[in-house]
Amino acid sequence: MDENYQTYLNRAVRLTLPETYRSQVQHLQESPKFQLEAAKGRQPAPFPGYTIVTPPGKEDAKNAALHESLTQYQQQLLHKLGAELFVPVPPASFHMTLADLIWDNAYRDASQEKPEFEVQLQDQIATIFRQSHAMTEGKPLQFQALGLMVMPRAIAVCLAPADEHSYDRVLKLRRAVFQNSDLIGLGIEQQYYFTPHITLGYFGSIPSPEALVELGDSFVQLNQQWLEQETKAFWVDRAELRKFDDMTHYYRKPDWAMFEF
Repeated sequence: MDENYQTYLNRAVRLTLPETYRSQVQHLQESPKFQLEAAKGRQPAPFPGYTIVTPPGKEDAKNAALHESLTQYQQQLLHKLGAELFVPVPPASFHMTLADLIWDNAYRDASQEKPEFEVQLQDQIATIFRQSHAMTEGKPLQFQALGLMVMPRAIAVCLAPADEHSYDRVLKLRRAVFQNSDLIGLGIEQQYYFTPHITLGYFGSIPSPEALVELGDSFVQLNQQWLEQETKAFWVDRAELRKFDDMTHYYRKPDWAMFEF
């Protein structure tokens, strides 16, 4: 299902073009992952599930410089867009998703229908990682933080693989996960093309149609601010099975599966 290297690069570049931002603002939607509470503002809504990600935030020492740049850039977004429109996630949650597994209602249903669902999921991912050990080369994969990425409900920094090898290694791991019959039997299936990115926040209240043209121009300017950043390299040295209860925290137990590239 995933694209080849050149097709993805072409798509990633298009995601960061001025005309894309100006078009995308016409399709913005308030994210249900954060709910407005009268006394506290927008708070994370329950959204449980499992995913395979790079180590988030400060747990990812190799990318400390980029995380610092992303934290500063996130504040620039907040200053420019305002707290009503832009709901930032904690910098400690910054990560790249390698394979979305199961979430929200699908996760709740599976957990209720199969009492051993979580244990089976954890065991299957551990087995897949062990079987994929032949792919381990002992050196990290390299990506580049290409530019601002505006999605219907979220804002992120789009990542592009620095070479075809880095991209293909991730795709091989994704195929090992999504083509596994035991995981499919647990209700896990691939639903998205691989679009590597780091989410910075979600959309709150969407402005009036009259204000969207100006917002599109703002995204063009904000992307230019990112292009002026010096630190853009993002290194991927391992994949981890993580659980989340909402979009602000991704956690794991010490014995959960981890795959080193």
